Amino acid sequence: MRACMRKAAKTAKQRGFTLLELLVVMVIIGLLAGFVAPRYFSQVGKSRIKAARAQIDSLDKALEQFRIDVGRLPTTEEGLVALNTAPPGMTSWEGPYLKKSVPVDPWGHPYIYVQPGAHQNDFDLVSYGRDGQPGGSGEDADLGNW
Repeated sequence: MRACMRKAAKTAKQRGFTLLELLVVMVIIGLLAGFVAPRYFSQVGKSRIKAARAQIDSLDKALEQFRIDVGRLPTTEEGLVALNTAPPGMTSWEGPYLKKSVPVDPWGHPYIYVQPGAHQNDFDLVSYGRDGQPGGSGEDADLGNW
């Protein structure tokens, strides 16, 4: 009788998962991933929008410091590069006004700088969002300093 019990215990230990058990586990994991993934990716989009707003605010402050030192804002032609490199013939430039080079937006597109601004500002600083095109909604919406 002992030999029979040992043999039964040995076969139970060697027995693996059945295909049905594996499929049930995979379905459960798939359902959990289907529930969690959309929430996770929407948070990634929101964090990119917040990062773009923070960069626009930082560039806005650097442009204001440029204005204080030079007495005017950079022209559209001089652009944001004037924050790191003095435009030709500028004697009162005290920069660089940024620690690093001018960043691109969180989607990899350059920021658009226009002076004078069209939104009741002295200048417009714009990110066109994920799609890089004017207009849009959600993550594709335009973000600016207005």
